[in-house]
Amino acid sequence: MLDDVVGFLACPQCGAGLARAGAVLRCPAGHAFDIARQGYVSLLPPGGRAPAGDSAPMVAARADFLAAGHYGSLARELAAAARAAVTGTGAPGCVLEVGAGTGYYLAAVLDALPDRAGLALDTSKFALRRAARAHPRIGAAAADAWRRLPVADGAAAVVLDVFAPRNGAELRRVLHPAGRLLVVTPGRGHLAELAGPLGLLSVDPRKEERLAGTVGPYFQLLEQRPHAAALQLDHRDVAAAVGMGPSARHADPAVHAARIREFPAPVPVTLSVTLSVFGPRPGE
Repeated sequence: MLDDVVGFLACPQCGAGLARAGAVLRCPAGHAFDIARQGYVSLLPPGGRAPAGDSAPMVAARADFLAAGHYGSLARELAAAARAAVTGTGAPGCVLEVGAGTGYYLAAVLDALPDRAGLALDTSKFALRRAARAHPRIGAAAADAWRRLPVADGAAAVVLDVFAPRNGAELRRVLHPAGRLLVVTPGRGHLAELAGPLGLLSVDPRKEERLAGTVGPYFQLLEQRPHAAALQLDHRDVAAAVGMGPSARHADPAVHAARIREFPAPVPVTLSVTLSVFGPRPGE
């Protein structure tokens, strides 16, 4: 619910705190932001254009795929890591997810942390509509991950970044000094059984190097572990897995559908990711 996280938000125009007045969030300087009837608020900064968010079909595909439980083991591991981080550090604040999509992972983490509120940030209004309803303690807001986030300094005890953009400076600013950043990145074998036959975008072999480059100046790596699972997907699941990913922006759905019909059923597919736990660098 948006009311649970208003105290963690900041005006995208002046950086001051926000307060709710009916269907509007307003800062002391008078900047106002309407709350959509679906329960989220747009806090995109004025001027310029935010990166295009996921389309309605992409979000629907993601919702269907995740609801089927295929990434449930990853959600549980992420929730366990967040619970361990909060228990170990005692950091105050919310759980913030950047690029939260439908709020699936954030909801799992909040189930493991019953005394915390969750803030879901994304650029897609279609995703935010779902995230706002994904859990009773989630508040959702439109925000551009590559610009200053509409979040107060040190507001988050835990920041989640699951297959999402990583603006190291901003992630550090919004994380409490005792907080933890949890990052999930795809491994080289992730969905490999689908990538070749369907011409999907491949995992960048320099992914770990890029991760270190974006967050390394602000965070120190505390723990890193692989997570893998063998999935059995029917043709509908395969179509959803393809439709929710970045390849869906450029592919011909009819071509993919024809190729998917040629697959055996079920299709064995590998979930392969890395979960990295970071803490702020001393002195940062």
